Amino acid sequence: MLLRLVPENTDVKFLSFRKIALGFSALLLVASITLFFTRGLNYGIDFKGGVNLYMQSTTGKADVPRIRLISGENALGEVKVKEFGGPSDVVISIEEQPGGAKAQNDVLKTVQNALTAAMPELKFQSSEVIGPQVSGELKRDGAIAVTIAVIAVLIYIWLRFEWQFGLGAVIALLHDVLLTVGFFSISGLEFNLSIIAALLTIVGYSLNDTVVVYDRVRENVRKFRKMSMEDVLDLSLNQTLSRTIMTSVTTLVALLALLFLGGEVIKGFTEAMIWGVVVGTYSSIFIASPMLLTFKLHRDALLFESDEKDPTVDKSKLSPFDHI
Repeated sequence: MLLRLVPENTDVKFLSFRKIALGFSALLLVASITLFFTRGLNYGIDFKGGVNLYMQSTTGKADVPRIRLISGENALGEVKVKEFGGPSDVVISIEEQPGGAKAQNDVLKTVQNALTAAMPELKFQSSEVIGPQVSGELKRDGAIAVTIAVIAVLIYIWLRFEWQFGLGAVIALLHDVLLTVGFFSISGLEFNLSIIAALLTIVGYSLNDTVVVYDRVRENVRKFRKMSMEDVLDLSLNQTLSRTIMTSVTTLVALLALLFLGGEVIKGFTEAMIWGVVVGTYSSIFIASPMLLTFKLHRDALLFESDEKDPTVDKSKLSPFDHI
């Protein structure tokens, strides 16, 4: 049914909008980078350091507002309380307290004792103290993970296609990652380890979309040898449009279900993924493909002297029954 949402023989001139799209993306990138350095990100406990206290209500749904009030009265700075798992499970995140490790352990005991005295139905489960050194290492390791993923993509695409494809894919991936960072900066949503996982997932999703288009471009260059490169790119984008839309829509349906039914713990991850799917779909069409024209991809690099060397040609031997 979804296939009928997209006509079979679309003929959209995507490349005619490339200058507008690239200009629009450049403005968004500048805005994202400016916001990151001026406004910054709302780092979670993972990156700022602090205390996480996990508790469970033995009488059913936890009274989150009351837990937040009591915790805030016994700790300095920001205190966040949210459900995780079920409605009876809560995690209390307390901003790093001045005074080093001892201060973190003291506030942990103080909040735990205050909650136990005021709300005996709460059962203490576990706790964790994240110091500034650990949070700094997590921030560094997260940046390294995203960087390694992008470099690996560059090498993979370069080896599989040509260097123009590799650079085009990496520019599209950087575009998606930077716009996602800008989205979190302007929205003020908490940026934690789950968002790093979302960024890596967005890289994979966007890459998958881009490779599908690039594969079709390579096939069409060899199939339509007299067609201009711009027409080849438009043809390839139209041929993969149905698949692109179906993938994006079905992914968004699943993510929206997680957003409304998944709870607070994965809300940030889900919001990042929804934004990433939209931006990734846009970049695979209006960023990755136009980059091939920008870097002046030559069709000669994709052509072969004979069909025997062309991987797009079926070279399987005919069986005796094929002649019947």
